Amino acid sequence: MAIESNKPILLCAGGTAGHLFPAAALAAALTARGVAVELATDRRAAHFEFAARAVHLIPSATVRGRDPISLAKTVAMLALGTAKAWALIGRVKPSVVVGFGGYPTVPPVLAATLRGVPTVLHEQNGVMGRANRFLAPRVTAIATSVRTLAKIDPGLQSKIVFTGNPVRPPVIAAAATPYPVLDDKLHLLVFGGSQGARVMAEIVPPAIARLDASLRARLSVVQQARPEDADHVRADYARLGVAAEVAPFFNDLPARMAAAHLIVSRSGASTVAELSTIGRPAILVPLPHALDNDQLVNAGVLQDAGGAVRIEQRDFTPERLATELAHLAADPARLATMAACAKSAGTTDAAERLADVVMRAAGF
Repeated sequence: MAIESNKPILLCAGGTAGHLFPAAALAAALTARGVAVELATDRRAAHFEFAARAVHLIPSATVRGRDPISLAKTVAMLALGTAKAWALIGRVKPSVVVGFGGYPTVPPVLAATLRGVPTVLHEQNGVMGRANRFLAPRVTAIATSVRTLAKIDPGLQSKIVFTGNPVRPPVIAAAATPYPVLDDKLHLLVFGGSQGARVMAEIVPPAIARLDASLRARLSVVQQARPEDADHVRADYARLGVAAEVAPFFNDLPARMAAAHLIVSRSGASTVAELSTIGRPAILVPLPHALDNDQLVNAGVLQDAGGAVRIEQRDFTPERLATELAHLAADPARLATMAACAKSAGTTDAAERLADVVMRAAGF
């Protein structure tokens, strides 16, 4: 049943891919049901394509320091954002407000709870983030990407429903591609996002240099590298005689994931969701020092399912990576099994499941 056009659903997501990708997937699912969608976000999302009737920028701030001045600035900015969100919700009159985590979610979701508007949180990671933990006692429902959340208050269990992590349409399309047969070429995909590409540039080429020449000759590498690293990464592979494509960004990353036999990457929530939806084996290197160790937990979920090898960054050396690559390349059956295990952990209909939760919270 469609919601009246003057009663949209307001989605709230910070301007990073990990929050915006699942929000965009939900927006597509709701739009297909005839629901009007609007987005509340921050300035980082200015260049992100999002299918919403309107986009509203709400001031927010992340807690970056514990000293009194930093905390006072953060509280003041969140208070300003909440006041603006209060006015926005009064004007837009959403039927439900959906938050996707991160501090930019706090003002609109908090304002909605104060106004008595139904609210839903979606948690992408295996451990609930601090912003969502603050909001969780106040909201109507909590949707999760994993079946068991770490660091969750037992009193919140009655609100929790598992939906999975919604992924973009190109990921759903890539999920239809079977795991490629491993023949004379081993296709390796390496990426790490803006915070992780440096360590990949520092570790992966030296690891490949340690492999037997016969295995290097079989490798076909696609690697994301920061602009300042790309030239030396290309030069490293050229010196090794390894076929490689190196670029700062790939617009068709889901298709490249589907074409890979093995992936080396960070373990952000969206990456893990895409790996499990498409079903590809991975060596995951969680971002260290992340708040709440969310990437460590995310990688553990896929490792426990049998779809990944988790290596903490302190152990992510050229020697360790070379050993893992050699063992996996020598065992095509294990790679295929890991691919199947990864896919078994995926939820291709997560966007529709989350849309169901949101519609119920809205009273439809």
